[in-house]
Amino acid sequence: MGETVRLTSPLDGFAFEAYRTVPPDARRGGLVLVQEIFGVTDHIRELADGYAADGYETLAPSFFDRRAPGFQAGYDAEGIAKGRDLSEATPWEEVAADLQAAIDALAAPVFVVGYCWGGTAAWLAACRCDGLAGASAFYGRRIPELLSETPRVPIILHFGRDDVSIPPAVVEAIAAAHEDLPIHLYDAGHGFVSDRRADYRPDAARLARLRTLQLFARNGGGRAEM
Repeated sequence: MGETVRLTSPLDGFAFEAYRTVPPDARRGGLVLVQEIFGVTDHIRELADGYAADGYETLAPSFFDRRAPGFQAGYDAEGIAKGRDLSEATPWEEVAADLQAAIDALAAPVFVVGYCWGGTAAWLAACRCDGLAGASAFYGRRIPELLSETPRVPIILHFGRDDVSIPPAVVEAIAAAHEDLPIHLYDAGHGFVSDRRADYRPDAARLARLRTLQLFARNGGGRAEM
């Protein structure tokens, strides 16, 4: 179980909440875990707890607190609509500043992982934020908006081959713009890590998580799981 802490954005001094959970044993590093459009839900907190069990002190910030404090939505049509509206109303400049606040609150090495909207935010952090050692981005649909920016730290991307919201042409465009970028494709749709969604694929989720932990391990986060 974690706790709620408050972080302060260097952009405007806004204080926003974050779910914090710490390793039960030896610490391998810090991790900023970026939410889906649905907010810091039970699923996001469970992911954070899982990474903490692997040795990473984890912060899961509430990126929509300025507009909807404590926002959590379901995976139904209403939740998707509300989450999309909030994500589109949140400028990337603001997100980058809030990411930096979370990174600065953790001791090195610090990594970032993001899912859905958070996958694009993880890309943003890798391109703009200081103090990162690596990043892992899951099905970041809006990465093309930031395709002209280049990650400054090692990053891996994960996409589902059957994701109708991220067609093959989008993935191909990302690969063409950044030829050395590791992109992993899975036999899955969008949101395949979440066991709350119809597209949940446990085998793909486990493999993508293993690859994420190995990336962290190779870049200062301790010994990779085998």
